[in-house]
Parts: sequence; C-alpha cells; structure tokens
Amino acid sequence: MVYDPSQLKYADSVLPAMTVQEAQQLQFKLVDKMSRQFSGDEFLSMGDLGVAPAHKKPEQTEKVERALANFFRAESAALVRGAGTGAIRNILSTLMSPGEAMFIHTAPVYTTTKDTIRLLGLETKAIDYNDLAAVEKAVSQDETCKLFYVQHARQQPTDTYDLKTVIQTVKRIRPDMPVVVDDNYCALKTYGIGVEYGADFSTFSGFKVLGPEGIGVIAGKEREIKLLQSRNYSGGGQVQGYEAMELLRMMTFAPVSLAIQNEQVEEVCRQLNEGSLNGIESAYMTNAQSKNVIVELQDPIAPEVIKHSNLFGAAIHPVGAESKYEMIPMIYRVSGSFIEAQPSLKEYGLRINPMKSGASTVLNILEKAINSAATQ
Repeated sequence: MVYDPSQLKYADSVLPAMTVQEAQQLQFKLVDKMSRQFSGDEFLSMGDLGVAPAHKKPEQTEKVERALANFFRAESAALVRGAGTGAIRNILSTLMSPGEAMFIHTAPVYTTTKDTIRLLGLETKAIDYNDLAAVEKAVSQDETCKLFYVQHARQQPTDTYDLKTVIQTVKRIRPDMPVVVDDNYCALKTYGIGVEYGADFSTFSGFKVLGPEGIGVIAGKEREIKLLQSRNYSGGGQVQGYEAMELLRMMTFAPVSLAIQNEQVEEVCRQLNEGSLNGIESAYMTNAQSKNVIVELQDPIAPEVIKHSNLFGAAIHPVGAESKYEMIPMIYRVSGSFIEAQPSLKEYGLRINPMKSGASTVLNILEKAINSAATQ
C-alpha cells in the first residue's frame, strides 16, 4: 500500500505545520525579540513581584509582554490569569456587554468557551465558516452581532476553512467588526496566528507552549488591551515577573519541539495506513485541538484499548495536551466536540499524540494494547 496523505479522510482539515528548519527560524526570531527588550542582567534574573508604580504590574511582566507583542507583530500583548480560557474571557468581557451577540462557527463549541459565553451573558449567531459565501452574507447583512469569534484549531472533523481567508473576508466587509481568534494548539506550530493574519486579537494558553500553568496570552490592539489591564489592577490578579520570565524562556523551546512532534504524528499515521498493525480500520490526521492521529478501530473496543495503553506506558489523559510535563505518548479518547459530531468515535476511536516520543514507541504500545483488549 502506498501512503498518500492527500487521500486520507479529512485531509483538507489538517492545518499546515512548520518544518523543523522553519521552526528554528521562529526560535531565532523570538530570541531576537527578547534581546531587544532585556539587558543581559535583566534576563538572567528570575523576575520581580508586585504592582510596580510605572506599569501597575511587575516590570519583568511588562517587558515580556512587549517582547511577545513585537514577536507576533501586534500593537500590544497582555499576560492574564486563567490560561487560554482566561484570555478569551478577558478579551470578550472587554469588547462586549451582556446581551450582545457575536458570530460563531456552526460546530460544537469547546466546553470552557461555551461556559464563557454563558457567564458573560452573550448571544451567538452560528454560521458555517467552511462556506465563505455564507460568511460574506451574514457579516454584510446582520446588524446585531458585535464581534466575530473563530477558533484556529478544528472544532469538528469536517472543518476545512482557512483562518487567514476567513479573517480577511470579514475585515474586507466589516473593517470595524472586532475579530477574536482562539489560537490554542496552533501558536508556534502553524505559520501564523490570528493577529498576524489581520485579526484584532489572538488568545492562547502559555501552558500549550511549555510555559507555567494558568497563564493566558492576549495579543492585539493596544487601546482595548490597556483597558483590560486597567480593570485588572489587583495585585493578586497580576502575572508575576518570575512567571512571565518562565513563560518566555520555555516558549523558546516550543517551536522546534512541536515541529519534531508534528513529524512523528505524520509518521505514525503513515505506518498505520501502510498496515503496520492489525485491528485498524483507518487512521487520519486532524487538528482536534492539537495535531494528532485519529484511529478508527475495527471493533468497538476503544475504551479498553485506552485502559491497556496506560499499563504499557502511554498517558491516557492530558495535563495540558502539550504541556511541559507531557513526554510519553498519549493514547486517549477522541475530543468531546469530535464525539458530538461523530458519536461512533466514542467506542471505535482513539486519539494519539506522540508528544516527545518517536513513532516506534507509539506503535509498540498501541499494538500491545489492542491485542490485550481484543483477548478480554
């Protein structure tokens, strides 16, 4: 069997990812932006604490935010509490008031995003982002929606929309309409994030790029970000200098590490489709949150395979689904939004992310787990 990625199920839904060589250049770019903000002594310090008078937050946090803004070619950046979810909640609460409406995609909404919409008392209007004509019609004719919200990673297996094209379409028709992008699982992995493609704001979790727990990143327009920060005056709400410095240091390693991981995702998928293991109905790559391999089994034994994978050395639940803690391969259930879109995946589907392992380790564990589950 000849492996042809273009013929795989949902091949059009896979987001382009950087090569290792391209990721090296992104690493170099990030370090260059660091060197323009910090002296050597400053960078080798752990970071300050408290609400410093000049910026009403730690000085080191301010410097990290400036470095990130320059790196993503944004007017400004803010580090906030609550990881990616906190970043989304902060920017939506800054831009919108309870009762106002925003555009969302016609797909299952990520759980914490759904709750953010509920908590903020927002209304939504769903349109199919895979259909540019529908996007154009809705944005040009609707007079109630105040914001366009789009997730960079896929919400369902059939998504094929190109983020840059969608953003440009919205801004061409309604340049006044804020576009907010959830870039979780895509920052430092794809060729750009929303704000680099013309969106007003990008949000993502620092935990997804090897940083410390609980830090969210917002990049975008300066006026709104300054308003957001002014509302977060409390000292306990600040990202402290040492946390900001840890995020920046660890982000340096993320592009190359994630590019290597991407290569192994593709290798696992290739070998499975060339028949390396028995019991596999199909395997295909998706951006179901992080880029991974979805395996559809011939028998409805996915929950048992997951249990046995744990015994053979795979993680069966995420920490941050690409955090600094995740080294061994992960073999776990398909995402909730994908199961909602395709219920059979609950019994037949596996989600595989090699993390920092090689394809051979993944396939060895998977083979043992399938054989053990099948004999029970």
